[in-house]
Amino acid sequence: MSDSPSHRAVDYKGRVGGSGDLDAQLRAAMFAHLSRVSAAHPDGAPSEVINSFVFADAPMRLIVQPGIRKPAQLDAALTIRTTWTPPGAEAPYADEVSQDGSLRYKWRGTDPNHPDNRALREAMRRQAPLAYFYPVARGVYQAIYPVYLVDEDQTAHEFGVGLGQYPDDEDSGADTPLDRRYTRRLTLQRLHQVLFRPKVLRAYESRCALCRLRHAPLLDAAHILPDHHPHGEPVVPNGLAMCKIHHAAYDADIIGIRPDRVVEVRQDILAEIDGPMLRHGLQEMHGATMFLPRSRRDHPDPERLEERYTQFRAA
Repeated sequence: MSDSPSHRAVDYKGRVGGSGDLDAQLRAAMFAHLSRVSAAHPDGAPSEVINSFVFADAPMRLIVQPGIRKPAQLDAALTIRTTWTPPGAEAPYADEVSQDGSLRYKWRGTDPNHPDNRALREAMRRQAPLAYFYPVARGVYQAIYPVYLVDEDQTAHEFGVGLGQYPDDEDSGADTPLDRRYTRRLTLQRLHQVLFRPKVLRAYESRCALCRLRHAPLLDAAHILPDHHPHGEPVVPNGLAMCKIHHAAYDADIIGIRPDRVVEVRQDILAEIDGPMLRHGLQEMHGATMFLPRSRRDHPDPERLEERYTQFRAA
């Protein structure tokens, strides 16, 4: 299991009340459910699949219309979600990642004493881990967990949401302002990377852009320009859905993609004689045209492709 924020093993029972605590048991069961769901749906899980959660032999919805879920059994919020907004439309709630690397999650309305806002405040007080559902399409979400409510801005009507380890943990290692800024920056990078893969896989209909393989567990979201590049943002036009072998070959400059989206294979690889994987998996890709997303806004950026292709040619 990956240690990314969306698939992190969680041991928090001591924080919320011990192994017999109902709150701890419910959250542990929810995270186990989300791990199974996320593994089966790497490009984002439909809400009805996420809501198939069962606890103590009773069904329990994790995604609800208001966006904040507090089951009757608990005093603190269990899950939060951001509403899907079609491209070009204005979001009803301005949930966003702030410059310090934390997600800013809006209250429900503006009443600080609304039950949902009190439930969020109680989760923050307890340092209780929640699941956050980010929409990658209408009715489809990427589950990110554990997340923690780390601060509240009553003037802006919002909470700060941190990923992974609670920032005040003794072993967090962020003892100085510089350490904390670095930790926040890593948190921001992790959040973007967690959201990058499902968006890219969904844009490419969960198939490899080169060989058309349609097995999502075998696919990666490859960067055209790496994330440390000034233009290496984790956005779909800087991404390519690739099977793992083609992703590795792309990163190793064994294959390149021209700005006109035609695939090239390095000359020494074309001349090599080996088994069927080399012949069918790599050599036959030479001269092929890559598969493109349906939406033009998701097409790979030609300028990024050109810069990356120049690197391939130099190699």
